[in-house]
Amino acid sequence: MAGTPVELKVGGQTYRVVASAEEAELKRLADLVDARLRAMSAPGKAISPQSLLLAAISLAHDLEEEKRKRLQLEARSKEMLRSVLTRIDAALEANDEKSDGDSDPEPSEPPPSVELMNDEFEL
Repeated sequence: MAGTPVELKVGGQTYRVVASAEEAELKRLADLVDARLRAMSAPGKAISPQSLLLAAISLAHDLEEEKRKRLQLEARSKEMLRSVLTRIDAALEANDEKSDGDSDPEPSEPPPSVELMNDEFEL
C-alpha cells in the first residue's frame, strides 16, 4: 500500500519518496541517516554517493550488532529458564518421592507454589 509523497532531506539533498510508513517516522529515520552522514563527513565538504553508502553501511552494522546482542540475550534467558525449570522439576520429584515414602494417610504440606513474575531483569 503506497502512501503520499514525502520530502526527506539527507546530506543537504531533498529526496521525494512514497512509502507506506508514516511521514513522521520517515522523517525521523531520514534524520538518523543525516546525523550519521554528518558525523562521518568533513564539515563543509560536499556529500558524495560514497559518503551515503558508508553511512548506510555504518547504520546496517549497528543494526546487525543489536540483533546479535538480542539473540545472545534470548539464548541466555532461555538457558536460565531451562535451568530454573530443571531445578523445579527436581524439587517436585524429590517432594513426590518423600510423599510416596510416608505412611501417614494425612496429606503433608502442599508443595510450595511457584510464582512467575513479569518483571524485567538485567543479566
